[in-house]
Amino acid sequence: MVGNIGIGGNNPIRLQSMTTTDTMDTIGTVEQSIRMIEAGSELVRITAPAAKEAKNLENIKTELRKRGYDTPIVADIHFKPDAAEIAARIVEKVRVNPGNYADKKRFKVFSFTDEMYNEELERIYEEFSPLVKICKGYGTAMRIGTNHGSLSDRIMNRYGDTPLGMVESALEFVRICRDLDYHEIILSMKASNTQVMVQAYRLLVNRMIEENMNYPLHLGVTEAGDGEDGRIKSSVGIGTLLEDGLGDTIRVSLTEDPEFEIPVCKRIAARYDNREDHAQIADLGLAISDYDNEQSAIRDPQSDMPYDPFSYRRRKTYETDKIGNHHVPVVILSLDAKEYTEPSSLEKISYTYSSELDKWNIGDLAPDFVYLGTGDLPYALPGTLKKIFDYSFWQTLENKSDSFPLFAPAEYLSAERKSYRINFVSVTISDLTEELINAVKADKFCVLILNTLNSHGMAEERRAVIDLMEKGVETPLIISRSYSGIDDEDLTISSATDIGAMFIDGMGDGIWIKAENSVEVINRISFGILQATRTRVSKTEYISCPSCGRTQFDLQVTTAMIKKRTDHLKGVKIAIMGCIVNGPGEMADADYGFVGSGPNWVSLYRGKEVLERGIPYPEALDKLIELMKEDGVWVENNA
Repeated sequence: MVGNIGIGGNNPIRLQSMTTTDTMDTIGTVEQSIRMIEAGSELVRITAPAAKEAKNLENIKTELRKRGYDTPIVADIHFKPDAAEIAARIVEKVRVNPGNYADKKRFKVFSFTDEMYNEELERIYEEFSPLVKICKGYGTAMRIGTNHGSLSDRIMNRYGDTPLGMVESALEFVRICRDLDYHEIILSMKASNTQVMVQAYRLLVNRMIEENMNYPLHLGVTEAGDGEDGRIKSSVGIGTLLEDGLGDTIRVSLTEDPEFEIPVCKRIAARYDNREDHAQIADLGLAISDYDNEQSAIRDPQSDMPYDPFSYRRRKTYETDKIGNHHVPVVILSLDAKEYTEPSSLEKISYTYSSELDKWNIGDLAPDFVYLGTGDLPYALPGTLKKIFDYSFWQTLENKSDSFPLFAPAEYLSAERKSYRINFVSVTISDLTEELINAVKADKFCVLILNTLNSHGMAEERRAVIDLMEKGVETPLIISRSYSGIDDEDLTISSATDIGAMFIDGMGDGIWIKAENSVEVINRISFGILQATRTRVSKTEYISCPSCGRTQFDLQVTTAMIKKRTDHLKGVKIAIMGCIVNGPGEMADADYGFVGSGPNWVSLYRGKEVLERGIPYPEALDKLIELMKEDGVWVENNA
């Protein structure tokens, strides 16, 4: 229980966000909290970086209660145990970050003997146990929230910058709580890298099962960014775990005003309102998302399951005409040939044609295939873009050099003529008969298009892939999903969850989203999912925090400013952090960091190494670009 809100058990998925105001601004924080609450936030988190802010939480709480709001307040603590101990007597929940609470990170390698390690644990016990006793006495809940980029030197030395290190960092603190018979605990494993985040949560649950623990989970992708990219990244991470049946409260960390985070949370959570009634998923031996088994989402990585849910490894496939094997996942789009009668029509999907030069310019978000069904285009396409037709239409084409057939299973099994390069076969799990599998295994030109109509479609598609893996099928696989009657935001969230979850587990060689939404939107989402899962990089990645009362500059304005100058740097990861707490720690795997170090002062980082401190804010972006030029990363934007 957090105040009057139950988290975990049979309670619904709880939604929450965090204020961005100065905690000493009582009225400003109260009014922003009310906007969040009225948007649907069931908990309000407020930063308490020091004792004075922690004390002011009482004024904020009193004013909220006076205005008729009894929403629980969560105090966000990082470096100050005294602030946590004050806050725990006032609010309903405190959040502590193990890597920051009792440790100072120097990002240096130290050699810790077992004796030194145990001495460190004893020191942590002494520093952390007073807070636990206060929480126990006051009935205050606690989130033990590990962040990927803020692991202690001790953890880094023994476990490295890994999901296992994140888990152990939290469990050190959990074991202290259990030793003191305190159990009002919620756990989180946040990272900006969705693969790391998913692996860490799964591993945490696995370890909790081993140690007879079952605490609720707070899910979030930290520093997800803003706009469509932030929504995709959050949905990939949070949605993958919810699909596994893991997660009890969620926070979407967007670089936007906090009340705009809650509608995204609502859409993510709403996907599970009626999920219990999904069609039975075929029992093919090893079901990791079977609701009949409470612990089925977590298994021993040494078991006979053909993939490891705790580490990324792409499914083994052979190469079919640059699909599968070591090639990046491809993007397929559905086009209506009647709407694309001129080459200029393809500008919507990053193919620009110059009639004067008779030349195509190919952008970074250019798809690899277009499905045209039974209608062709009246002009030649660039060499990088191929056409897919229904098999019946493909047979009638005189020139098949840039075109490939799409078969139904029965057509594929009976066809006398097939492509000598790629044969796409559209299947669902029920089509994977022994006859079809044997035919597919014998055809090195085959690519499977995997579809589902199940409301629990991700689990069904994953089940199908596991079956293929168990049967030794190394045919490349396109993950396809169909949606109808939903707006762009729901399409973004649903497809990022359904398809992104498959790529997180290395189970896809291509993506095909079928929807009534515009082709431009579908194309952007497709590439966004691949970017968010780190499987195909097509643009600059921004790791930007969602702002809070610690922020030293306007994050939304700063993020937009940096994007305007750097969004052409494909593959470069830039972290934009409002304060030192969300600086070198949270931007764990960024290439460069732009970090607020004081009011309108900035520090610049290369990775975790600070290169220059105390740069006036107006000069900092130019300095960052100079740094990129020195490193040979910068290219001029000729767009």
